[in-house]
Amino acid sequence: GSAPPASNWCCRFARAMPVVQRLAKPCKILLKLYMAKKLLVLCMAALMAMAALVAGCGGEQKAAESEKVLKVGVNADFAPFEFQDENGKEYQGFDMDLIRAVGEEMGYKVDINNLNFDGLIPALEAGNIDVCISGMTINEERKQKVNFSDPYYKSGLSIAVAKDNESIKTFEDLKGKKVGVQIATTSAAEVKKIDGVHVKEFDSSADVFMELRAKGVDAIVNDSPVNDYYIMKSGETNVKALPDLLTSEDYGIAVSKKNEELLKEINAALKKLHENGKYDEIFTKWFGTTSK
Repeated sequence: GSAPPASNWCCRFARAMPVVQRLAKPCKILLKLYMAKKLLVLCMAALMAMAALVAGCGGEQKAAESEKVLKVGVNADFAPFEFQDENGKEYQGFDMDLIRAVGEEMGYKVDINNLNFDGLIPALEAGNIDVCISGMTINEERKQKVNFSDPYYKSGLSIAVAKDNESIKTFEDLKGKKVGVQIATTSAAEVKKIDGVHVKEFDSSADVFMELRAKGVDAIVNDSPVNDYYIMKSGETNVKALPDLLTSEDYGIAVSKKNEELLKEINAALKKLHENGKYDEIFTKWFGTTSK
């Protein structure tokens, strides 16, 4: 039972070395193949993940590209045409319902942008919005800068005064009086034509009414439906609208002069809304009667 001499172990190891050396090369090759296969699998997985990501992004991009957006400029302080709800979030009014219906007819998603009235046409000219609808009267001065759709509403200017005011009954009676108007409107332009009138301009129709209630002006001039709607909805008992109308005006949707194709689409949509009864439905909702 004695251990074999050390010389025997050395001899056995020496004889085994050539065999080990012969096996080492194939093992290295097998190891390299295994690692290459593993790397290939990882690369393929990474490529598949990237492809899925790109496909997903491409799908989102195509969906975004296919969704046409109509950027609409309004001055949301002109009830019943455009105003915000009590929470100050949703845009409501005749113009708002109409432009949404126009957008739907054209296949556009409507994006409402609330701006100052005197900033609407500059925003349109700068390309920041596509159209503006804001109880905007079609007149020659504005037609020098923008194109208008076919008229969608006929209006006129009326006077509102304190209920106990008996000195003002017509526009001629405004001479020598202080009159409140909204800046950059046809109301402002027309009142300035009357001799002897002291004109006070405000940013919004709401500010105009506030000035009348505060007795800062003797009278105010607005589009007739605006005066009527304000008195009806506010329950204001100390203000009255006079029947005398100064002008007959048509409202239109303003479009950049650079976008003739969009103007054609809008006119076609308006025509369709008149034909299918949708226009009358919207008109009745806000004014209680069908359009003429």
